[in-house]
Amino acid sequence: MKTFRTIKTSGQKRNQNTSGWINGFIGVVIFSGSLPATRVAVLDFDPIFLTVARATIAGLCAALVLLLFKQKSPSARDFYSLVIVSIGCVIGFPLLTALALRNMSSAHSIVFIGILPFCTAIFGVLLAGERPRYQFWLFAMLGSILVAGFAFSQSSEMLRNGDLLMVAAVILCGLGYAEGGRLSRTLGGWQVICWALVFSMPLMAIAMFYTFPVNFDGIRPQGWIGLGYVSVFSMLVGFIFWYKGLAQGGIAAVGQLQLLQPFFGLMLASTLLNEAVGWPIILVTLGVVVCVAYAKRFA
Repeated sequence: MKTFRTIKTSGQKRNQNTSGWINGFIGVVIFSGSLPATRVAVLDFDPIFLTVARATIAGLCAALVLLLFKQKSPSARDFYSLVIVSIGCVIGFPLLTALALRNMSSAHSIVFIGILPFCTAIFGVLLAGERPRYQFWLFAMLGSILVAGFAFSQSSEMLRNGDLLMVAAVILCGLGYAEGGRLSRTLGGWQVICWALVFSMPLMAIAMFYTFPVNFDGIRPQGWIGLGYVSVFSMLVGFIFWYKGLAQGGIAAVGQLQLLQPFFGLMLASTLLNEAVGWPIILVTLGVVVCVAYAKRFA
């Protein structure tokens, strides 16, 4: 009987891990469009207005979802975690990337996403008490080096202030991912991002009021599409899958799927912004897939 229960528990854990990787992958695919969409939107909208507008729109959608499913308010002990998620994912990353993308291409900004999985894993250890094996760290570092090395080789732009903004954005995003993934284990994946958006919405709505454009005459259709994508998909839908995946499969492990995000992002940038993508990206992508597979194995 004991052996049967052990086998059953092991099978349930494997199924949960698999579901975590599937949900995480869907989240990564959705997030891959964030920087190209932000680049398109920031050509027409002020970066600060874009940040607070996307958070306000997403907050309204989140409030509607919470009301529709009659969710109870988080406990007082969850407030601190929701503040961290808000600072990292609702305010920090969107604002800093929007400011950086005023003066750099989306392809160059995607360079820094290569270090995001490593940041997420570190915060997963510090905040969630995860302890991956040393082989995990080797493949995580190798994957990050492959992504960052490839991205730098594809960009002729020199380091500038925008790069510092991107580094700060990635650090805050990794913090928000890890804390949100930890909280998702008890509060639920979609509930975490919804409550974080709702908590930050009053501040974001006030800021949107004060940064509202005088008119929208010069806004192109592409700008509105970019704003819509980052508001609904980047700020809400993507996080529903992502936080659920982190909670099911582990923050450090599932976080390595972010190594694939730059390549999906470059493909979208190629389509939307006519940036060239050649055979090197395919070869490096295969190398990254291997790193993700082995990181999963040793996590």
